[in-house]
Amino acid sequence: MTYAPVEKALRERLRAETALGEAWRCLRCGDFTLGAPHGSGPAEDAPIVLRGKALRDATILRLLAVFRWGKGLLVLAAAFGIWRFRAHQDAISMAFDEDLPLLQPLADKLGWNLEESGVVHTLRAVLSAETSTLTWIVLGLLVFGALLMVEGVGLWLLQRWGEYFAVVATSLFVPIEIYEIVEKVTWLRVVILLINLTAVLYILLSKRLFGLRGGRAAHEAERHETGLLEVETAALERSLSPHHPATATARQK
Repeated sequence: MTYAPVEKALRERLRAETALGEAWRCLRCGDFTLGAPHGSGPAEDAPIVLRGKALRDATILRLLAVFRWGKGLLVLAAAFGIWRFRAHQDAISMAFDEDLPLLQPLADKLGWNLEESGVVHTLRAVLSAETSTLTWIVLGLLVFGALLMVEGVGLWLLQRWGEYFAVVATSLFVPIEIYEIVEKVTWLRVVILLINLTAVLYILLSKRLFGLRGGRAAHEAERHETGLLEVETAALERSLSPHHPATATARQK
């Protein structure tokens, strides 16, 4: 991404003449690129191109967005599966009761008590659930999946509302995840809880949400400070300062 500011002094710092024609500095990497600039106008109207820490933050947020989309798709797939099961609940329940005894010889060899198995109890509870209960579960999963997909969109687009949405939505489920760990500790539950807590703290602090670390104003100032145009403008102002060595030498002459 190249940009030609109308301010002459700043324009000269970003432009160079080569044997192959004019070249302009890329706002992202800082290297000179042959060809006409992609845009031009006042420096204050230049597009904000993420660099350095801002670019790293954007990459992390978009990875979180992909994680949310993946989780959302799994939730929506579960909703679809339960909806399909709801339509054939009686047939599946009958097949389960008929086929379960076939596993008994294998369970005996493995020392697995089918009647006391938590998995079997859970499946029986699901199979015996009322149709209305399954309908509410499907609706709940659809809403949850939709929220995850919206959250992913907000994070991917690097929108402020998406960051707030992610923090609030993730925080609401932290107590549930803690309760699940208290009920039964598994590595998967612990890892998911740690990922969510880390994500919440990272977004809160790095994006300065809810007024933390100076709030939105400080966050926007930080983004602009890393821009190439802002860096070059600051360097130009320093070079024109009466205290700058080059300026002082020119005045002495």
